[in-house]
Amino acid sequence: MTSPLASNQETLVTVFGGSGFLGRNVVRALAKRDYRVRVAVRRPELAGHLQPQGKVGQIHAVQANVRYPASVEAAMRGASVAVNLIGILTEGGAQSFDAVQAAGAETIARAAGAAGARMVHVSAIGADANSPAHYARSKAAGEKAVLAAVPSATIMRPSVVFGPEDQFTNRFAALARMSPVLPLIGGGVTRLQPVYVGDVATAVADAVDGKTRPGATYELGGPEVLTMREIIEIILAITDRKRMLVSLPFGLAKLQALLLQFAPGALKLTPDQVMLLQTDNVVSDAAKAADLTLEGLGIAPDSIEAIAPQYLWRFRASGQFQRKGV
Repeated sequence: MTSPLASNQETLVTVFGGSGFLGRNVVRALAKRDYRVRVAVRRPELAGHLQPQGKVGQIHAVQANVRYPASVEAAMRGASVAVNLIGILTEGGAQSFDAVQAAGAETIARAAGAAGARMVHVSAIGADANSPAHYARSKAAGEKAVLAAVPSATIMRPSVVFGPEDQFTNRFAALARMSPVLPLIGGGVTRLQPVYVGDVATAVADAVDGKTRPGATYELGGPEVLTMREIIEIILAITDRKRMLVSLPFGLAKLQALLLQFAPGALKLTPDQVMLLQTDNVVSDAAKAADLTLEGLGIAPDSIEAIAPQYLWRFRASGQFQRKGV
């Protein structure tokens, strides 16, 4: 009798965008389940950090760019499953939302369909063809294109993802280190359901295992629905910093974003990001009713309070061993 472990060793999974924040966690999760992992990225020479996550020869990086179909087709040769994690938060040059998150997703799906491979596509809860935000519209277009090419594909829609190296909790902690005042866009009442990157990676690995429903869309959220104000207050408590929170109306935030979209690092804010904050980013009642959630997959999600102290300590004034309140 062939063991599940042995069968995984014979399965090659191509992970597009596997060198990024979510990607490294997905690659680690797949390697632990003994899959062979081919990581398709634009700069494979910068993906060497992934190899120690698996056995010798288990993880291999190759060059692929979703704007060039031939490179995507080459990355899919011999693979049984395609995982698409490619996404951008801001546009730059040829890396536009439409090129990467819509047309790029379609290119990967077509290559997977031609290879007879299964597909797991990671999108976002905010995906909406009618959204005022270009990011959300491109995510919806990507989902539609994926299901048209591979009707049995699994779509994963996480809420805002947190964890080490994220651009969410780390960003606000960095802002708190630089400024005595933190803005609450729209009053900070937008509701989010922050989800731990490790839980998202586990869900993706479960989908690769075949534990998800073909053609279904899963919405992945953490254990708590929190407002932006509550999230920032948690981050301030973890980093032991006291900052003034000032409400910033959406109209004024959009005007500021016209300039801040060119700012570096944590100061960067685009008009599109402001528009995204006008809509709650939480798991829908329909997804809960259909068990298309982390809990439906048997995954108990971790909270920000449980995970973030493990990596946000570096933003405390005196580091990891600072006594709280001192």
